[in-house]
Amino acid sequence: MQKQPKVAIIMGSDSDFDALKPAIKFLKEYGVEVDVNVMSAHRTPDLAKDYAKNAEDNGVDVIIAAAGKAAHLPGVLAAFTTIPVIGVPIKASVLDGMDALLAIVQMPAGIPVATVAIDGSKNAAILAVQILSLGYPELRAKLKAFKEQMKEEVIEKNKKVKELAEQL
Repeated sequence: MQKQPKVAIIMGSDSDFDALKPAIKFLKEYGVEVDVNVMSAHRTPDLAKDYAKNAEDNGVDVIIAAAGKAAHLPGVLAAFTTIPVIGVPIKASVLDGMDALLAIVQMPAGIPVATVAIDGSKNAAILAVQILSLGYPELRAKLKAFKEQMKEEVIEKNKKVKELAEQL
C-alpha cells in the first residue's frame, strides 16, 4: 500500500493562518495529508530545526513555510532538510510583504527555497502537488483536470465579456 502524500505547512505566527487557508483547503481537496504548525525561526529556532531534521522520517514530502517581515523561517527549515521547501511571503508589515519576499527569495547557494507571490499560498499548494505528482501519478491526473477546468472557466468568461461588449 502506497503512503499518502504529506505536506507540512509551517507558519511563523498564528496571524498567518488566514493567508494559508487556501493552501490547506487545496491540499486536502487533492487528498494530501497536511501537518499544520506554528513555529518561529527567531523565537523557537530549536523547534524549527528539529522539525526540519525529522520531517523526512515523519513522512513529510514537501514543506510550505510562510513568514512575514524578516521571514527567515523558510530558509532555516531548508537549511536542515533536503525536502523541497516552498516559501510564502506574508504581507505583515508597512512594506506590504516586500520585505518577506526579498528575505525568502534571496537564499544563498546550496539552500534553495522555491518562492511564490506575497500571500500566494494557493500557488504554493499547487506547486507542492506538482512536486508530489512525480511520485504520486494520481495527482498528475487531478492537476490536468484542474488546468482544464481553469481553461473552461476563462472561455466562459470570454463569452460573457463579448456579449456585454456587444450590448454597448
